[in-house]
Amino acid sequence: MKAKKEVARTLLEVAEALETGQFGSQTRVALTTPGSEHGEAELRKGAEKLLARQKDIELVIIGEKPVADCQHHYCECLDEAHDIMENLFVEDKIDAAVTLHYNFPMGVATVGRVKTPATGDEMLLATTTGTSGTSRVEAMVKNAIAGQAAARALGIEEPEVGILNVDGARKVEQLLTKLKDNGYPLKFATSARSDGGSVMRGNDLLLGSCDVMVCDTLTGNILMKLFSARESGGDYEVSGFGYGPGVGKEQDKLIGIISRASGAPVVAGALEYLAASAEGGLLEVYQREWQQAKKAGLQDLLTELKSSAGPAKEEVTAPDKKQTDAEIAGIDVLDIETAKETLWQQDIYAETGMGCAGPVVMIAPEDEEEARMVLQEAGFIS
Repeated sequence: MKAKKEVARTLLEVAEALETGQFGSQTRVALTTPGSEHGEAELRKGAEKLLARQKDIELVIIGEKPVADCQHHYCECLDEAHDIMENLFVEDKIDAAVTLHYNFPMGVATVGRVKTPATGDEMLLATTTGTSGTSRVEAMVKNAIAGQAAARALGIEEPEVGILNVDGARKVEQLLTKLKDNGYPLKFATSARSDGGSVMRGNDLLLGSCDVMVCDTLTGNILMKLFSARESGGDYEVSGFGYGPGVGKEQDKLIGIISRASGAPVVAGALEYLAASAEGGLLEVYQREWQQAKKAGLQDLLTELKSSAGPAKEEVTAPDKKQTDAEIAGIDVLDIETAKETLWQQDIYAETGMGCAGPVVMIAPEDEEEARMVLQEAGFIS
C-alpha cells in the first residue's frame, strides 16, 4: 500500500510539472521590500516582472503587501525584514535573498553585474559594495578571486579577467600574475586599445572587453550607478542586475544588494542574478577558488605586500564582546580598522562593517556617545 501511495504521489508531481512546465525543485529567493526611495510597490513590480519571464524561481516577499502567487511575510521596516530574512536562512526556507542597505562584515564584498552600453554584453564588476580588504591592492586581488567565482557560478568556465586602470592596478597585475604562474587558474583579458594588456581603460568599460572587471569597491559602486542609471539622469536605476551577491571567506548566506534608487527592471535582474548564483553554488565555488589561490601562495603574497607598506603595528586586544546595534559612519575605509582599535584601547568594544553607504564602526548603544567623542578626538570623524 505504501509503495502504491508513493507511485501515486510521483505521478501527481509529474502531472503538475507537465501542466506548469516546472521540473524539479524551484530556487527560493526572498525579496525585502521596505526602504526603497521609489516605494515598496516598485520592488513588488520588479518581482512581478521576474515571475512573468521565469517560472522556475519561487519568490518570498518580505514587506507590507504580498505579490500574487508568492509566499509573504509581513513587516513594516527594513530592520524587521532583515530579521525575518535571517531566520528564513537559518530554517533553510530560502536559497538566496535580495535586499538593500545590508551591512556585510569586513572581508565581504559584492560582485555586480551590468550590461555594457556599446555592445549589450554582460560584465561583472568586482566589487561594488562592502570591502574585501583595507588596502586597495589587497582588496583588488581578493576581488579578482570573487569575480572569478561569480563568473564560474554563472556558467562561464574560463572567465577573462581585466584590471581597471586605477591606482595600484599594476601592482595588482603583478600579484595576480604570480598567482597564475604558481598554478592558480586565471585568464587575463586584453584591452581593446591598440596597446592591449590586461589593464583596462574607459573604452573597455563601455565595450565590455572582459568578463570580470576588477576594481576597488568605491570605484565599482560609482560605476554601478553610471551603468544602471545613465538613461534616467541618476535617480532611477533602470538597467542591469543590481550590486550583486556578497562574497567572502566567512559569508555563508547568499545575499544580494540593490540600492534605494533601483527600479523594477533592476530588481527583476537582481532576483534573476541571485537565483542563478544559488543554482551555480556561488558560495561553494568561491571557497574552492579561495583554496586554489591559497595553494598558489596568496597568503604569502599578501603578507609580503603588507610588510612592504611599513612595520607591523602593535597588536591591540579586544575588550569583552558586546551586542553591537549602533553604528558610526563617516570613517574612511583605509582608517576603519585603526578606528576600531582606537576604541579598543579605550576599552570600548567595536566591530567593523560595510554597507551601501560605506564603512561603519559598530558599537553597543550605551557606548555610542563615548565612542563618538573618542573618534572625534582622534580625527576619524568630524
